[in-house]
Amino acid sequence: MVTYKNKVKKRISPISLDQKINYKDINLLKTFINDQGQILPRYMTKLTVKQQRELAKAIKRARILNLLPFVLKDYN
Repeated sequence: MVTYKNKVKKRISPISLDQKINYKDINLLKTFINDQGQILPRYMTKLTVKQQRELAKAIKRARILNLLPFVLKDYN
């Protein structure tokens, strides 16, 4: 009988844990938005739960203040 050990991958966050996510930092927020303007899910962004919540809040604030568009328009 073969036994396998449960290997847990440690999630490496692209943002340092002590870095604040601010709604004014548009370049940082754009890295976590897809081409349609949707917020990327956590399994794609590799953020922690707390960072993902802060990111979603910051993106929503930036959208309301018109710093980010709600939907990116496709100009053909």
